[in-house]
Amino acid sequence: MMNVSELAKRAGVTGHTVRYYARLGLLKPHRDPRSRYKKFTESDIARLQFILRARSLGFTLSEIAEIFRRSARRQTPCPMVREIIGRRIDESAVQLDAVLALRERMKRALVLWETMPDQVPDGNAICALIEAARDSHDGH
Repeated sequence: MMNVSELAKRAGVTGHTVRYYARLGLLKPHRDPRSRYKKFTESDIARLQFILRARSLGFTLSEIAEIFRRSARRQTPCPMVREIIGRRIDESAVQLDAVLALRERMKRALVLWETMPDQVPDGNAICALIEAARDSHDGH
């Protein structure tokens, strides 16, 4: 048995993370009857590593909780896992396209700004650089 800080150290996370996952029910510590401290077992390390691996794949904590529920009922979570990842791939493609478009707008603005002098706001303009940068979002 180990305490919060020992589990956190072995898993490479903070004690706050361990306590948070326990509060959400993702980890199931035992209470030491003498000290009332939360105690964890080797299976909690495996469970915490699973949580960290799932998080690194983009699963939310509620999705991880559902995976645990299905597994505890001896129902395969695999179809749900595949569906979530498929949807996330599509979502990430949309997000990536938006980030790449933003990057291109920023690059165009920087090229434009290389030839522009710094200007003091005159009451009509806030920042001439930003106001000079036109893109599809402002109708120009």
